Amino acid sequence: MNPPNLPPANASIVVCALYHFTDLPDYERWQQPLLTLMTTEGLRGTLLLAAEGINGTVAGSRAGIDALLSLLQQDTRFAGLSYKESFDREMPFYRRKVKLKQEIVTMGVTAAAIPYLRKSSSAAI
Repeated sequence: MNPPNLPPANASIVVCALYHFTDLPDYERWQQPLLTLMTTEGLRGTLLLAAEGINGTVAGSRAGIDALLSLLQQDTRFAGLSYKESFDREMPFYRRKVKLKQEIVTMGVTAAAIPYLRKSSSAAI
């Protein structure tokens, strides 16, 4: 068994699954910077952005994943960002996407039902 955060032999691709629920009314503003970083760093996978936060799974080099996490953690709203890492020998994703969504986890919930969204938005999510 390998120690945490160390890839097995020949597994140079880091796969990072992440999510964070937070009040993110400017979520649309994050789409292009995240896509640019993913392109520059050679990351592939999908990130979902909504007024309730971020969710997704991306893969790439250790440096690329660290750059993504660093960018997100520069914003205090992403403090406590939850993520899990695994490793692969080959890139598991073919595309890179940063999608704007109504919800990051589909539950059919409106903003009125989520306390931290109630104060910033009266529109249904």
